[in-house]
Amino acid sequence: MEFLRQLLTWIANNLFNQVAILIGLIVLVGTAIQRKRFEEVFAAAIRATLGVLILFIGIDVFVGGLLSFQTIVGSAFNLTPPKATKTLADFLGTHGGSIALIITIGFLIHVILVRLLPFLRYVYLTGHLMFWISVIVAAALIESFPRMGPTALVLWGSVIVAVYWSLQPLYIARAMRKVIGSDEWGYGHTSSAACYLAATLGGAVGSKDKHDTEKLKLPQRLAFFKDVNVSTAVIIGVIMLLAAAFADKTLLAEQAKKFSATVDPWVWAVLVGLRFAAGIAILLFGVRMFLAEIVPAFKGISDKLIPGSRPALDVPTVFPFAPTAVMVGFLASTVTFLILMLVFGAAGWFTLVPPMIMLFFPGGGAGVFGNAFGGWRGAALGGVINGLFLAIGQATVWGLLSNTAPELATLGDPDWYILVWLIRLVTAPFAGS
Repeated sequence: MEFLRQLLTWIANNLFNQVAILIGLIVLVGTAIQRKRFEEVFAAAIRATLGVLILFIGIDVFVGGLLSFQTIVGSAFNLTPPKATKTLADFLGTHGGSIALIITIGFLIHVILVRLLPFLRYVYLTGHLMFWISVIVAAALIESFPRMGPTALVLWGSVIVAVYWSLQPLYIARAMRKVIGSDEWGYGHTSSAACYLAATLGGAVGSKDKHDTEKLKLPQRLAFFKDVNVSTAVIIGVIMLLAAAFADKTLLAEQAKKFSATVDPWVWAVLVGLRFAAGIAILLFGVRMFLAEIVPAFKGISDKLIPGSRPALDVPTVFPFAPTAVMVGFLASTVTFLILMLVFGAAGWFTLVPPMIMLFFPGGGAGVFGNAFGGWRGAALGGVINGLFLAIGQATVWGLLSNTAPELATLGDPDWYILVWLIRLVTAPFAGS
């Protein structure tokens, strides 16, 4: 029994939590099943793995800028983040083994469900979110049942995450087909609630045919904004300069020194915008590279192992279809959150912390889905919806996880909050046991 537990934990840590390896193995199996030559199988697996690694290198490039931006914005608004009596590190230290088992057993249940119930169709392959979904579900269950033992936690946690992984790509499938123009892969990301609402409501505020973000007509002097790399660098650079103007100058200098001991803080602010654009360009290249391998390779799995199935993949896979909408969604999400941050602070409700990574990825995804149905207006609405989710979710879920890991509230995507709300609501009549 101990050997099995160690094996499942190893699989969770080294496969599901290492997305590049997971995707590479999927491509390896998928191409091998199609009886392709060894050199084709090997090359496809390596290209897919490299594509994912390139994607994450791009993320690393601009995430540093996002975190710096988060720090500068907090200073500009004179924010003091809420303090947690329980830390995420403590929670993972206590329940990390159970969470690893939830990931592995939950994925096995998920695959069985998709195999036995063909209408479910999508195999969830966003490995790093498998980890975070398992963490958030475990925390919510322990909040409701403080005396719950490890066995019960793993059992119930595995069932909940398996159901989520099975249903999440399914309910957004129609909108996803509109976004990518096919059914080659599904959407597997915890921003699905914001994206679904953006797609559902986007058509009410605009038209894809009239307002498509990728076909906007701009004055000649602003034509450079049609290049998403240039527009991203300019917009993020301007936002950074504005935030720097109101931030504490000592803190600003400290953030700049983390990049270079000799760089001027104002030059650093401009460089953040440029590096952000460079990171997006790298990310999009990695996405195209691994999609070129995972989609045809998964046909082998769909034909032989799980008939009719499709992979459900991470949010960056929709970015190439409307990169301008990504920026529209991100900006609308950020503006909405900052406004609510001021409102919540003035009312004394909660000190919101700008979660720049969550404002970008879910906000950008919601922007793409909104644009597919309502053009730039739908993209902006998607960003607003995501900003609302993050602000309200952060303020409410912090208290709901106060005895486990309240920091999760500041790291969450829309679906995280919905999972916590649902678990606490459903278990309320039985909680405390």
